[in-house]
This record gives sequence, C-alpha cells and structure tokens, in this order.
Amino acid sequence: MTTDNKHDLLQWSDEFSVGVPGIDDQHRTLFDLVNKIHAAILEHKGTAACTEVLNELVNYTRIHFTVEECIMQITEFPGYEQHCALHHELVHDVVVLQEKIHSGKAAISFELLQFLRNWLTKHILGEDMKYADFFAAGGDDGTQKPKKPWWKFW
Repeated sequence: MTTDNKHDLLQWSDEFSVGVPGIDDQHRTLFDLVNKIHAAILEHKGTAACTEVLNELVNYTRIHFTVEECIMQITEFPGYEQHCALHHELVHDVVVLQEKIHSGKAAISFELLQFLRNWLTKHILGEDMKYADFFAAGGDDGTQKPKKPWWKFW
C-alpha cells in the first residue's frame, strides 16, 4: 500500500507504529491518501481530481476514527472521551473546509496538505501513542499483561 516515493509528503516509518497491526495499516492508508492529494496537486490534475481524493480521505478517516474509538471502548482506555473529542474536532474542521472547497470559497492547496500532514503526524505521535502505551501495558491498570493481544481474538 504505502509507496516510498521520495516526492511523498508523508513517509511511513516505525516511529508511527502504535503496535496494533490493523491500526497501523489504517494509518498507512491515511498517509497514502494525503500523498495521493499531494501527487494530484504536483501533477496539476485539477480541482475535481483533488476533491475526489479529499472526499475519499474524509470518508476513510471517519471509518478509521470509528475503529479506534471502538477499540478504546472495548479496552476501557481512560483517555477515550478526550481522544474522541479530538476526532470530532478534526472531522468538523475538514467538513467545513470541504464545504468551502465545494462552494468555490477555498481551494485544495499546499496549505491544506500541510494542515493534514501536521495534524496526522502530531495526532499519531502524540495522542495515538497514549493508547499504544496503554495497550502495551496490558490495558486497565497495566499490572497484568494479557496472555494474548486483544486484537488477535478477532
């Protein structure tokens, strides 16, 4: 999925891994979609092509956030409500931006890409690592490691 194109805006590395294979795969897909918008801008593919990828990014982000939030609920992650609030804030901000783009009041630009890049990398390295640490500690109070990682029950 993730290509290692030197022209990509985002490059995946192990520092972004939260230790949950499915979530890491979803994060890679988010990187790929941001890189796809970047490539469309660089290749002058036009607003319609960029908007299509932005729509795909927004839809996939919603799915990803839902998965993360379900996992947090299942594991009783103590930062669940705060994390959800950050997700809802981003979705709201991007939907407002989408509406501006659709109405012609804004354009898909490098400024948008920098916003997406900064938000995604800071969110993963800051907020998502909190649940990664929680999962690595075994969840709950962290005093006991589960015999088997919870995600392997699925």
